[in-house]
Amino acid sequence: MGNENRLAVGPLGISMGKVGERLDIDFVVSTGDNFYEDGLTGVHDQQFEESFTNIYTAQSLQKPWYLVLGNHDYRGNALAQLDPVMRKLDERFVCMRSFIVNAEIVEFFFIDTTPFQLKYWTHPKDSHYDWRGVAPRENYIANLLKDLDEAMKKSTAKWKIAIGHHTIRSVSDHGDTKELLQLLLPVLKVNGIDFYINGHDHCLEHISSRDSPIQYFTSGGGSKAWRGVYQPNDDKLQFFYDGQGFMSLQLNQDQADFIFYDVSGKVLYKWSSRKTNYFQPSIYVTAE
Repeated sequence: MGNENRLAVGPLGISMGKVGERLDIDFVVSTGDNFYEDGLTGVHDQQFEESFTNIYTAQSLQKPWYLVLGNHDYRGNALAQLDPVMRKLDERFVCMRSFIVNAEIVEFFFIDTTPFQLKYWTHPKDSHYDWRGVAPRENYIANLLKDLDEAMKKSTAKWKIAIGHHTIRSVSDHGDTKELLQLLLPVLKVNGIDFYINGHDHCLEHISSRDSPIQYFTSGGGSKAWRGVYQPNDDKLQFFYDGQGFMSLQLNQDQADFIFYDVSGKVLYKWSSRKTNYFQPSIYVTAE
């Protein structure tokens, strides 16, 4: 499950809890912008409790939360979210820059996408970005991509899923991220990544690549949705909802089931992919 922007998402937290209980989830994924608008000020920022601990109180959500940083997180004290002390405040909170979660049949590759976007470095406008531990940009990105490529090549998981904050493909407000198309996507393609899941755009969407098996899923509908922007790209749009909501994913050896929900927990869209073997996935789609 992904969620962008944790402020004022009481109804969303309740709906996520109900779906989480029904599916008996193992963990939760946040696609970044964990604290809006400007991240945390430090490890003792009250926003951590107000926007995380006190929001996601359902029993089903008392599982590990794996989080990536978004661009708004970098506008605050980015190191605060990465500090191990956060897990002492709430043991669910697992946030790192780039990391891997191995769940045997599936491997999740979490990717720190904010440093890729050049405009944050060259034209930050009125925002300050916390580049401690990242600068210089070119070295950081080169090392990240090298490590990612090596880890993906070593993976023996049947399903490989990449997760980042920024869009690779999107028809909404932010659109495609050209730096990720140029630098990250080739690594995903060559290593047979099945799905790329992101936030950043405040909507729900599913886009199918026309030149590879990769499927793109945006789950950024935590709040500030209803942007009213639609800008098609070269790939195939399967589903687009310009509103608040969240997503679930269930996996077994042979099948991946994605479901998008609105803020009340109503099912908006279902999509499934079967792997009868490694090379010829079969796909079926239902929209509701």
